[in-house]
Amino acid sequence: MTIEIGAKLPDGTLQEFIEVEGNGCSVGPNSFKVADLVRGKTIAIFGLPGAFTPTCSAKHVPGYVELADALRAKGVDEIWCISVNDPFVMGAWGRDQGTAGKVRMMADGSAELTQKLGLVFDLTSRGMGIRSQRYSMLVTDGVVKALNVEGPGQFEVSDAATLLKQLG
Repeated sequence: MTIEIGAKLPDGTLQEFIEVEGNGCSVGPNSFKVADLVRGKTIAIFGLPGAFTPTCSAKHVPGYVELADALRAKGVDEIWCISVNDPFVMGAWGRDQGTAGKVRMMADGSAELTQKLGLVFDLTSRGMGIRSQRYSMLVTDGVVKALNVEGPGQFEVSDAATLLKQLG
């Protein structure tokens, strides 16, 4: 069952590759409880099938990097990109995409959170395993306020501009 507007995000752990030691984080992969990260914050989250894939790299991530300041101006505290990849890959992809200080590249390596969200995309037949559907959501204090899930092969409603419009 897919998460719905008004629902609380499920418990889960995401990993982020930290480039610079500080704020209690060491260099390398660090694990974070979703519930702790969303408490008292407004988060723009977008999920996608995979790091370094064509649409994700050419359109999805760049759009959020480009509109990061506009999203923050509308009250977004953080922007997360979630993908079913390991934190090393997500860290390398973030460096490639210039996301530092704009988009947190969050790894859901075993698809734990993605499965709980009901947003799994099974690409096993194409040799890519279990992945995430392409989506965006706005979460305030752990509750989903907006949700945009793409159809297979689509990129029409999960972009940064759509989420920005939904912020008013």
